Amino acid sequence: MSKSGSADKSKPGSGAEAWLAQLSDPKGWQSMMNLMQAGMSGQGEPPAVVAMVPPEKLMQLQNEYMEKWSSLWTGLMESKTPEIRDRRFSAPAWHANPLYAFNASAYLLNSHFLNALADAVEVDEKTKKKIRFATQQAVDAMSPANFLATNPEAQQLLIDTKGESLQRGIMQMLTDMRKGHISQTDDKAFEVGVNVASSEGSVVFENEVMQLLQYRPLTKQVYQRPLLIVPPCINKFYILDLQPENSLIRYAVEQGHTVFVMSWVNPDESLNTLGWDDYVQKGVIKAIEVAQAISGEKQVNALGFCVGGTILASALAALAARGKKPVSSFTLLTTMLDFSDVGSIDVYVDETQVAQREQAIGKGGLMPGRDFAAAFSSLRSNDLVWNYVEANYLKGEAPPAFDLLYWNSDSTNLPGPMFCYYLRNMYLENNLKIPGKLSVAGDPIDLGKVQVPAFIYASREDHIVPWRSAYASTALINAGKPKNNRFVLGASGHIAGVINPPAKKKRSYWSNDKLPDNPSAWMEGATEHPGSWWGEWADFLASHAGEQIEAPRKYGNKAYPPIEPAPGRYVKAKA
Repeated sequence: MSKSGSADKSKPGSGAEAWLAQLSDPKGWQSMMNLMQAGMSGQGEPPAVVAMVPPEKLMQLQNEYMEKWSSLWTGLMESKTPEIRDRRFSAPAWHANPLYAFNASAYLLNSHFLNALADAVEVDEKTKKKIRFATQQAVDAMSPANFLATNPEAQQLLIDTKGESLQRGIMQMLTDMRKGHISQTDDKAFEVGVNVASSEGSVVFENEVMQLLQYRPLTKQVYQRPLLIVPPCINKFYILDLQPENSLIRYAVEQGHTVFVMSWVNPDESLNTLGWDDYVQKGVIKAIEVAQAISGEKQVNALGFCVGGTILASALAALAARGKKPVSSFTLLTTMLDFSDVGSIDVYVDETQVAQREQAIGKGGLMPGRDFAAAFSSLRSNDLVWNYVEANYLKGEAPPAFDLLYWNSDSTNLPGPMFCYYLRNMYLENNLKIPGKLSVAGDPIDLGKVQVPAFIYASREDHIVPWRSAYASTALINAGKPKNNRFVLGASGHIAGVINPPAKKKRSYWSNDKLPDNPSAWMEGATEHPGSWWGEWADFLASHAGEQIEAPRKYGNKAYPPIEPAPGRYVKAKA
């Protein structure tokens, strides 16, 4: 990098790499903080990011910083308590003493300008995303709320409890160290099959990849065609069956559908060579065949959630290449088929990182579930990491009982070959949307040949599957017949948007019968509706489910007899 601040084109990544290295080094972080507190003067050896900021922008940031810092300091000298608009510092203890309020305000000021520096760097967009992400991780970690010495709430609680709060916090921290993750909920409050994943049913098939569950009817009559649900394989299926009042599985059964749900294996080292084809062929395609055989129907309705939808779409494309059309409708929930924009996860995906994973586990090994959990938590570190550090360890508060967070911490491994294939071909190279680029068991994948009425759902605030990326599926499925697709957008995020039962009367959703190429144009013409989108989906599903028949009295059939009660063994295996 040149001293003038312009980028050295001969070393396009060197400055960014140095900046990222400084963020991971406490000394590097301290040097950046010192630079801020010196008024961003740039004297001495600056952080690498400063050299990548245009001089005029850097001068502007310096002047703005100095003005705000001077105002903050003057207020402290006059014993004025600064106004703080950040929920981490909303408790009265932060405002009762000007010094604590000043400390919090100084942190927020420094954080703001570090992020402003990250936004101002002149690098390619991919590198800038990484710099922003790494900067935010460092900023979140250094909050004064995260340390006993600078957290007045925790200090007061220590005094009020005569040290018991700190003692509890230390014990909880030691327990979490043994578990290998930060506790977000009371693990002892839930048991799979007892008060979560408790809908009545039976396992009717199993192989090395999955168990297939069939649920007991709750109506005297059911639709002819059953519903097969393909959940994500990086999580456990019972996110769709947490409690009776918020169970999508139970809701579908109550609507008169015979419901089959796949429960993916939580693989150990004995299954570390399973690949993508195994998950498609031995997973989804086999599940479709079993549901057909048990119901006696040539077609089923199918639903895929997140990566489960990606696997389901691949399976239907492979079957289409074989001249088969085993589903009468196709539902995708927060699923990507076009990976042009993968949202926040993009910071973890580049050629170097993917190649490292391939070298380590691409031919055999496991992608640990704890790594998935840590990566997803880092995308919302204040909510899913530091919030619990403060509450659990500094204040000694016991984590509350919350079914969704219990599920969130119940991790699932993935076989290395399967994970690496998914990472490279979908996230890195976006090959799934290219007709014939990929294949399953030798059959070419062309999503356009999946000619099935499709209900495509996305969540507006989803940071894992951006809703515009989910909308792109409308141009890939039912090629030449876009009217067969329906797109619905729900409020909230990746999970909360999906798990939104009508009885709660919460949130809202948007619909638009037209499907323009541009998702923003779709949104401009969309109508907002109060409450849950589940009713819209139920109407769609019923229109493709056939006639009403007498509900089955037994699980399975002669070829596929019941094996064990739902939710089965696979979902209970720990990563």
